[in-house]
Amino acid sequence: MSESPVDIRGARILVVDDVIANIEVLRQLLEASGYEIFAAPSGEIALNIAAQSRPDLVLLDVIMPGMDGFEVCRLLRQKAEFDDVPIIFITARDEPEQVVAGFTAGGVDYIVKPFQKEELLARVRTHLEKHQLTRDLRQKHAALLEEMAQRKAMTSERDHLAGRLSLISERETERWGIEAFIGQSRTMMAILEEIELLQEAHAISVLISGESGTGKELVARAIHYGGRRGSGPFVPVNCSAIPRELAESLLFGHKKGAFTGADADRQGYFEAAHGGTLFLDEIGDMPLELQPKLLRVLEDGEVVPLGCDRGRRLDVRVVAATNADLQGSIAGGHFRQDLYFRLAGFTVPVPPLREHREDIPLLAQHFIRLFAGEMGLEPPPLSAAGLELLQSYAFPGNVRELKNIIERALIASRGGEIGPEHLRFLEATTAPDERETAVSAESIHGAALPLLSLTEAEGQAVRRALDHAGGNTTEAARILGISRNRVYRILQRSPGKE
Repeated sequence: MSESPVDIRGARILVVDDVIANIEVLRQLLEASGYEIFAAPSGEIALNIAAQSRPDLVLLDVIMPGMDGFEVCRLLRQKAEFDDVPIIFITARDEPEQVVAGFTAGGVDYIVKPFQKEELLARVRTHLEKHQLTRDLRQKHAALLEEMAQRKAMTSERDHLAGRLSLISERETERWGIEAFIGQSRTMMAILEEIELLQEAHAISVLISGESGTGKELVARAIHYGGRRGSGPFVPVNCSAIPRELAESLLFGHKKGAFTGADADRQGYFEAAHGGTLFLDEIGDMPLELQPKLLRVLEDGEVVPLGCDRGRRLDVRVVAATNADLQGSIAGGHFRQDLYFRLAGFTVPVPPLREHREDIPLLAQHFIRLFAGEMGLEPPPLSAAGLELLQSYAFPGNVRELKNIIERALIASRGGEIGPEHLRFLEATTAPDERETAVSAESIHGAALPLLSLTEAEGQAVRRALDHAGGNTTEAARILGISRNRVYRILQRSPGKE
């Protein structure tokens, strides 16, 4: 068999003829050319064999007892799997009307007996090649349509995500912008002025200082989302939570194989913040050995991932925050002075809540509206006695503590007026040296309880978790391993006392 432009070796051919000798002649000829042959001595048998063998071509006699070749051809063409299979009539009848009838029935060629072997092989080869090419084109067309459909779906999904990202960006700007700051004191006004200034000066490094719970991250987010970098990423990193042995890799990234366990390239926090802001919280806890590398990145604007010999230039604004005395850390040799000066391009001190008590009423009302909305309640009033108690409290946990107190009071009041009896303070429930002590879940779940109904037991467990969490509902939910909404539901239906 001559070289074919497509691979037709092993093609399956069904030979249908009621004369066994004719079948054998065709079998020997076609098998010698590398084809696989199936034979049928009648039209009825041919239909059964065709259904099982799925031939690539059919050589079909016309004059046969019972069902003739034309009828066999028509019946095959009615089946979807044979609508494009080439059917060649091979017969001694050469009348023009017979030839027309063959093509009308669905044949693609008509060979008259006796035939020339080379002519028959040439025609068989031509039709097999055409059939194979048609199949290949259909498969490629189907694959192309599938690819186009996938690309269309991907484009649609990308557009959808882009729309959501744009919406998220708008919401983040609204959530973390200037509007997020509650208060009318001179202190708050001064901070707002500094934030507005830093939103415009989008390249300078910023150091935010203040006690825990004062809202340092809120300041950082407002600087980011209200400025020219607001459409870029805001990447918060707690330096005290970074494992010392992984700190360099997490900040600057690494290349595959840079160290044991580095089984893939990893993007660092700096690269993740490209075009936006990297917020380094608790910067005073940055490992001393890593501080020179951080200083180099801040000065050069270039990050060298572990295992790489070339740096990557990045556009990242660094905003750092600390509740520690960095000057004391510098004097004690725990923090580099040159890094401090590089970070403190502009400093924003955030005062404790006790230094701007006049903002407590506005903050309290803000948190009441916030949590009432989350619980699906109308914001209840805060009694004059309750407000007076809040304003007389020192708030060692600052705004964060006020937030937790209000959330807990709203649960305790069950949507009614919030009075002094609903306000639980950190100093009243926890000794000073115990405020930062971590409490295990076992101390909640394993506490001895009297014989109670399921509802009462759930209520007590949630209230104990809240006590240990300092009134923080999210932390209490984490300790108990349940959702925050379930905490709300349990407290609303539990009759226990606060």
